[in-house]
Amino acid sequence: MSQTVELTQDLIARRSVTPSDEGCQALMCRRLAAAGFTVEPMPYGNVENFWARRGREGPVFCFAGHTDVVPTGPLEEWVSDPFTPTVRDGLLFGRGAADMKSGLAAMVTAAEAFAAAHPDHRGSVAFLITSDEEGPSVDGTKRVVRTLKDRGERIDWCLVGEPSSEHVLGDTIKVGRRGSLSGRLTVHGIQGHIAYPQLAENPVHTFAPALAELTQRRWDEGTEHFQPTSFQVSNFNAGTGAPNVIPGELRARFNLRYSPVQTLAGLKAEVEEILRRHKVRYTLEWYVSGEPFYTPPGPLSQAVSEAVHEVAGLRPKLTTGGGTSDGRFIAPLGAQVVELGVINASIHKVNESVRVADIDALHRMYLAVLTRLLA
Repeated sequence: MSQTVELTQDLIARRSVTPSDEGCQALMCRRLAAAGFTVEPMPYGNVENFWARRGREGPVFCFAGHTDVVPTGPLEEWVSDPFTPTVRDGLLFGRGAADMKSGLAAMVTAAEAFAAAHPDHRGSVAFLITSDEEGPSVDGTKRVVRTLKDRGERIDWCLVGEPSSEHVLGDTIKVGRRGSLSGRLTVHGIQGHIAYPQLAENPVHTFAPALAELTQRRWDEGTEHFQPTSFQVSNFNAGTGAPNVIPGELRARFNLRYSPVQTLAGLKAEVEEILRRHKVRYTLEWYVSGEPFYTPPGPLSQAVSEAVHEVAGLRPKLTTGGGTSDGRFIAPLGAQVVELGVINASIHKVNESVRVADIDALHRMYLAVLTRLLA
């Protein structure tokens, strides 16, 4: 069994449900320090983070990722204990196997191998690791990036180890992400007896026409690299529980995943114009999870694509699809950001797994990227 697979198992065995780290980062830091990295823990609140760097000059290549995992879900549906790494039929099972402890292990062992082969490499190799990616993402990468910016440190190239592959390892790499704008909406009505609707104001009825327009609206056509903006309702609640009472309030949560053709101010204005036009009485709170970013073709995407081809013999598809990642916090530093990781089919699911062979192949891809950029 390879060092990368063993490290993946060691990380899976630590119950690092967000925002807990449970010693994952300490394990990584010990190995990186032994490989010549200067390691700087950066805890904020109940979140563990660290920044590690080997080298003092630019360009700076950074591996980014997270040690926290999502909750297990129903334990009785797991074939084996989610925190007891188990190999069956060439697959390694455990919570975080794909998202993203195999990626973390491949980063560390690739950095160790690269430092051993090229002790006087050009530029710098860095790590930015958090335990706050699956949670609120407030005291994690976002805070570390702010600290780095305040100190005048920069990142030129960033490889995020999120599970980006779709069917086979390396078939897809992410070169950007759409923005994410969420709203918490309260529609105000007047509670009353259901037999006397003229004496009440039903917020469900009031909101229905506006909701229909919001969900059916074609917000834009996207761009060459980005899907069109989409509007989705994630939560919807009204009623007292009694069958004969018109509710006095409706609460809804929604999200807009938006392409760069939109602006935050413009999207907010369009949503509120629709609500007002339909005479909805409302209160609305906005939350921005991240703005869109895109890494155009350049040294990083070329190096990653060539590394994938060298190891797997295929040319990856470059896409901006999917949800958000911590790359959204790193890109504003001026960094080129791409994401390359294992197959994402089982992430956040019961019986999460990763192909054992893919763990070692990912290590070789990461090592090839480092060699192309900094050897």
